[in-house]
Amino acid sequence: MQNQKELKEVNVRPFAYAMTCIEGKWKMHILFWLWKQGTLRYSELKRSLGKVTHKMLSSQLKELEADGLILRQEYPQVPPKVEYSLSQKGKSMMPILSELCRWGSQNVPEDWKME
Repeated sequence: MQNQKELKEVNVRPFAYAMTCIEGKWKMHILFWLWKQGTLRYSELKRSLGKVTHKMLSSQLKELEADGLILRQEYPQVPPKVEYSLSQKGKSMMPILSELCRWGSQNVPEDWKME
């Protein structure tokens, strides 16, 4: 017996690609802080994120840079100075992040506390 509702072909590829760019515990947080603060040094970003480990932050930054969402600017000085900012591709994702923030504002429970 054939299902009454015909299944439409769904192209999941664009969604799957977008999700690989932002999956990971800290990537959206990193993008949020770069969106709100502009250019940040590594230490400023780590301080903004709170409980993230050095290993995790370094890994997530490398992945975001490899995906073209952030820019890494290294200055040849001692001690080393590294700054991160959103790339044009990263900035193009900010309307989505803005909508998530709007949704959160409308739906956050009164008794919800950040960890």
